[in-house]
Amino acid sequence: MMAQEVIAKKRDGLELTGDEIGGFISGYVRGEVADYQASAFLMATYIRGMTARETAALTRAMANSGETLDLIAGGIPADAPTLDKHSTGGVGDKTSLIVVPLMAAAGAFVCKMSGRGLGHTGGTLDKLESIPGFRIGLSPDEMVRQVRKIGACLAGQTDTLAPADKKLYSLRDATATVGCLPLIVSSILSKKLAAGAKSFLFDVKVGDGALIRTVEEAEALAHALVDGAVASGRRATAVLSDMDAPLGNAIGNALEIDEAISLLSPSVPDAKKNPRLKEICLTLAGEALSLCGISASPETGRNYAGTLLQSGAGLEKLRDIILAQGGDADVIDNPAKVLPQAPVLLPFVADTAGYIRKISARRVGEIVVRLGGGRERKEDKINPSVGMVLAKSIGGMVQRGDTIAVIHASSVSAAQEAATELRKSVQIGDMMAPPSPLIGNVLRK
Repeated sequence: MMAQEVIAKKRDGLELTGDEIGGFISGYVRGEVADYQASAFLMATYIRGMTARETAALTRAMANSGETLDLIAGGIPADAPTLDKHSTGGVGDKTSLIVVPLMAAAGAFVCKMSGRGLGHTGGTLDKLESIPGFRIGLSPDEMVRQVRKIGACLAGQTDTLAPADKKLYSLRDATATVGCLPLIVSSILSKKLAAGAKSFLFDVKVGDGALIRTVEEAEALAHALVDGAVASGRRATAVLSDMDAPLGNAIGNALEIDEAISLLSPSVPDAKKNPRLKEICLTLAGEALSLCGISASPETGRNYAGTLLQSGAGLEKLRDIILAQGGDADVIDNPAKVLPQAPVLLPFVADTAGYIRKISARRVGEIVVRLGGGRERKEDKINPSVGMVLAKSIGGMVQRGDTIAVIHASSVSAAQEAATELRKSVQIGDMMAPPSPLIGNVLRK
């Protein structure tokens, strides 16, 4: 079937066969299907959706579009706890930078293929590339060797591992087709299946700043991910977590690297660490260590992760990862010296006294994208230094003139424009509004 016939069939709401989906995807990878045709297919899928059979077929086609990692053949014991972790994305979400080192420090083997920013959400690869010299483009053999040697890698997709997803991933960002359940499920699972781990941990973000806005949609995604993993012979856990407010204090690539290092550092007092960021990281690490059999339960896993956090073992594992991938490991001890710094810092202050009732995560993410911290078009270059650091959280009390955030920008005009938009994103009122519960349902199979 020709590409346009597949597009037309999906446009008209008809169910595609596995062969039709597989042929379209393989044709796209070979260059026989153009970007504009793939864009039309994505939009038709976004509008019409996919059945469970179609989603499974799309996942298989994407996973099989290239080679897959064989961790056992690479020297990792067959009975070793191999695990992969994925977050569906949110504003200020730097959990992989913290959880992956903690898991590796506990003895898990984590081959983590990460992605770039989508829409208003940041991407782990974009954050890592703010570390001078850090190499995300590891070959499959390099990934396996590094995981065998130090327990973890944080790398991008290669041209040979799930190449269909790599091509479609950036196209989704540029065609407003990010928030589509079948496309999200197939993208996530195809990468996980190609990476070869036995256990998958999914952090499904839900709320204003997430790709998934409602609990019902998030639960549907969690079930689809876990069921798809189990159907492929893997164990899986999905955690629903809140994204109605930015996660942590920092939003922006280099700024989030700095915050991740601070949270992992035992020399930084707890009072200076964002409590919600620490809570979700320990929760995810506990679930991961239980899932892969290192800990007897999520509770004991969480306690173990807390010990590794407090001892600095997680921080040292992050140092190992940075060194192994060519990055400047001095960033661990001197982040302000190593990471790129924005030339303009503009305090954003409260214009009235009261309690902070809302900080719109979605708007904050969009502001950071416009500052240059994300992509509005596929070909856009990212400025790693820009973003903002929140000084106050939802529920916090402010006086007129108190600093709510500091905007990091490339110019005064960009900072001022960001401040104008941020004014629309922050609500201050007379009554305190408690933050949303951080952890929702947990689905384990």
